[in-house]
Amino acid sequence: MARLDLNALTLHITASALQHPLDLAAHIAESAQVSRSTARKALQRLMQLGWLKREGTVRQPRFQPGLLRQVVQRYPLSGLQEDLPWARHFAPCFDLPPEVRRITQHIFGELLNNAIDHSGGENVTVSLRQTPSHVQLLVSDDGCGVFDQLSRSFSLDDPALAMLEVSKGKLTSQPQRHAGRGLFFSSRLADVFDLHANDTAFQHRLWDGGWHPGRALKRRGTSVYAAIALDTTRKLDDVLQAHSLDGTGYGFERTTVPLRLLATPLAGLDSRAQARRVAARLQQFRRAEMDFDGVDSIGHSFVDELFRVLPMDGVEMVPTNMSPKVEALVRSVREA
Repeated sequence: MARLDLNALTLHITASALQHPLDLAAHIAESAQVSRSTARKALQRLMQLGWLKREGTVRQPRFQPGLLRQVVQRYPLSGLQEDLPWARHFAPCFDLPPEVRRITQHIFGELLNNAIDHSGGENVTVSLRQTPSHVQLLVSDDGCGVFDQLSRSFSLDDPALAMLEVSKGKLTSQPQRHAGRGLFFSSRLADVFDLHANDTAFQHRLWDGGWHPGRALKRRGTSVYAAIALDTTRKLDDVLQAHSLDGTGYGFERTTVPLRLLATPLAGLDSRAQARRVAARLQQFRRAEMDFDGVDSIGHSFVDELFRVLPMDGVEMVPTNMSPKVEALVRSVREA
């Protein structure tokens, strides 16, 4: 008889409990090739850990998922439709508040569609996990990696430049089929959002409002992780409307540019070329906030190019989160 791996069992115990509430021990024993006694001991341990709840009697138990739930599925990308995995394999297994369910479904569909349409890979693995406090989604494909894909499509040879463009939104290599909204809004719907691709990673945290370099996973392809608090007060419509000009419509008219993605300890924001990279594609918006959070000092050439030379008709350029030094330099250029 094989030994029963509890960690491996948690990957499918939620679905198994829903499909075999009355004969779960027999099902586990048969599928894992272990004795029923071993299966029953494993179920007892999973109940203690919060993966299962049991009703009925000792002789005739009825199992159902506990506070901890998880489903992991691997799909071939060829011919995959992103709505079917959610409807068939994931949604029935989780007990989420209505607005959290709506947000989770939105992010799930966007990330899976990105893997289908952009990764160039063969397979994608999707994991959704519910804890007492959060729902956690991980979508991993075996494709070329999002930053390599953007490099080929837009000649962005530096991952930080590619991330800067992604952070603005409306970036897509297939404009006839996509609007470049998926990663932008998904990162703002989640409390925690991590983007990993080919030894490069960036992370977005809702509480500090911007992107940061992160520690990359050691694997090829793209992996995206999102976590949403079950008690969040965010609503999908509110987040979508927040980026319209007046905050009530659904037009994607406002963006934020996290300038710290370009600033490093060895190379600050000092050149006109950097300013031109910051301003690229901003004519697609009506308001662009230049977020100076994490940027302690800048050069006059950068500020002059960004706020005097480059401003475009119909685009309001708004600096935010400036240190006193940065604010003084920006004000001197704008007043002049």
